[in-house]
Amino acid sequence: MKKKVLFMVTTMDVGGVEKSLLSLLSVLPKEKYDITIMFLNKQGEFLKAIPDWVKTEEVDWFTKVWSLIRQSPPKIFREYLKRKRFLEAFNFGLIYFLSRELKNRTLLYRYYFQRVPKNPKQYDIAIAYQGPTEVIDYYIINKVRAKKKISWVHFDVSKHFIDQGLYKKLYRKFDKIYVVSHEAREQLINRIPNLTQKTEVFLNIVSEKIIKNLSTEKIEFDEEYKGTRILTVGRIAHEKGQDIAVKVLAKLRNAGYEVRWYCVGGKEYKHEYEKLTSLINHYGLSDHFILLGPKLNPYPYISKTNLYVQPSRHEGYCIALAEAKCLNKPIIATDFIGAYEQIIDGETGYIVNINEEELFERIKFLLDNPLQQEKLKMNLKNTEIDTTSEVKKLINYA
Repeated sequence: MKKKVLFMVTTMDVGGVEKSLLSLLSVLPKEKYDITIMFLNKQGEFLKAIPDWVKTEEVDWFTKVWSLIRQSPPKIFREYLKRKRFLEAFNFGLIYFLSRELKNRTLLYRYYFQRVPKNPKQYDIAIAYQGPTEVIDYYIINKVRAKKKISWVHFDVSKHFIDQGLYKKLYRKFDKIYVVSHEAREQLINRIPNLTQKTEVFLNIVSEKIIKNLSTEKIEFDEEYKGTRILTVGRIAHEKGQDIAVKVLAKLRNAGYEVRWYCVGGKEYKHEYEKLTSLINHYGLSDHFILLGPKLNPYPYISKTNLYVQPSRHEGYCIALAEAKCLNKPIIATDFIGAYEQIIDGETGYIVNINEEELFERIKFLLDNPLQQEKLKMNLKNTEIDTTSEVKKLINYA
């Protein structure tokens, strides 16, 4: 009999977490698993990439719950009073007071989810895949019936805020916590030390064969340009560091280098996108810092660039970095969590501090030394990405 597995995520927008889920699904044997993906919002470009044998569902409670969570508790209390719902105001006020005094946000979440019904189905494994995400983790623990429950941590919790009081209680109830890099696991344990025994590193699945095949797709990509192309992949957001890249490009061009910088990534965060375009215009780089938007298949763009640069302020495990490695691109990355697990500094790429001056100097060094670029590419050819053991972890655990 097939094992029933539930994955829960927010959306299927074009992003690293969503891509890692698709990669994982591509290697799980469909004859052994009956898989359902549950969404908070069933939307996103990657929906069409989900295998047809995988079921998809959307929750019907998220909008109401989120409208409560996103408001400050005092505002909710005042709203009840304004509507003369005095009993509800009293009950909520008491819950808020106790949660604050006891430093126990679980009490608030219990209130937010009180009208959310339990999931009627029974699963062998239920996975809060986009962790840490409070709504998803709380739902899996309190509203889903499963023999085993897994939380999958994709983010650096030293940079991605988590409420430690809430998560101490939530993680205590999970059977297993997978973390996507060794450094990210260390950061999680630093914050919640009693998780040592139940956490395990599970590297994101990256298929070198699939990436290389997809990279051959025919695309039109600034074919007339003869200068150096630099590429970055990642949604437009502060943590991805595209603003740093703009400033570095300005320095490169002022120093006389004929360079264009291209960004593949979604524009979900409107405010961040507007800030970035304003910065591009400020430096007069509208013809040289090119926002390509989200791409279901970014690999032909990576394949056609000279350098791959990841200027992120923080990551959990940067899938785009692993993909660039598969395509033998000279790589420069900032020193975010997981970078040293993917790159040997000076041999298969370069790692610099999150600093525009250091990033500028290292790019300048590679532009001035094409033989060093070739050396990096040659070293990458001699490395292989083996994720067989990662897949076995989940299969054996199931």
